[in-house]
Amino acid sequence: MNLNQLTYFVTLAQIENYTRAAKRLDITQPSLSHAISNLEKELQVPLFERHGRNVTMTKYGEMFLKYVQDSLHILNLGVERIQEAARIPGGSISIGYIHTQGRRFIPELVRGFLNEQEGKKIDFRFQNAATGSLIRGLKEEKFDVIFCSRAEGEKEISFVPVSEEKLVAVVPENHALADRNSVTIKELGQYPQVTFTPASGLYFVIRELFEKEGLSPETAFEVEEDGALAGMVAEEFGVGIVPDVPVIHTLPVKILNIENLHYRRYIYIWE
Repeated sequence: MNLNQLTYFVTLAQIENYTRAAKRLDITQPSLSHAISNLEKELQVPLFERHGRNVTMTKYGEMFLKYVQDSLHILNLGVERIQEAARIPGGSISIGYIHTQGRRFIPELVRGFLNEQEGKKIDFRFQNAATGSLIRGLKEEKFDVIFCSRAEGEKEISFVPVSEEKLVAVVPENHALADRNSVTIKELGQYPQVTFTPASGLYFVIRELFEKEGLSPETAFEVEEDGALAGMVAEEFGVGIVPDVPVIHTLPVKILNIENLHYRRYIYIWE
């Protein structure tokens, strides 16, 4: 799921015609059809009923529309807030983010923003931390905006998904599972786990994956960062579940797909 798909969905919901919606979006009709089809596959529900080139929303589409409109509105407010800060001479923008977003997403975001604000002097301040620390910092106004995992029960903060990460399993290269290409949660749960601390949004996600299988595996170590987790696995302290990010491919571990895993880790912008 990405911002283009969400924008296309809202436009098609408003216009109810593929040809006119594609024209409004300045894209081809096949591109629009492909984007909507992929969105429906990911959500595993039909969003529209098709009548030739015309469409009407299903009950699922009507339910989803409100959430998408609210999320896009929140994101636009975040963009406006950053742009307002940029208009102040010598202004600064404080951005917090989880470790995985610092390698590509944040640098690309800042580069694109500076290209649009060419000639303006903007002081960026960055800090990476676990989701819990970032949310506390946002509430204490240490950050203007943060990019992190979703945390349940945070009604005071608005969020919208901006990217996603696939979860994979990592095991030592000489592990009993290392000759496999995929593994189940139940199989992983038979071994000691290197996992994230409770400050990470993934801690509760991974715990729930095991609980659904009736498992409570032994915890070998808790860490805050993906590379550290994979590094501990490489040293044979246990196995683990991590986002499929570039750093884990640089370490001597075997990366396995997780069978029948429908969860995707979404990264949110909070403001």
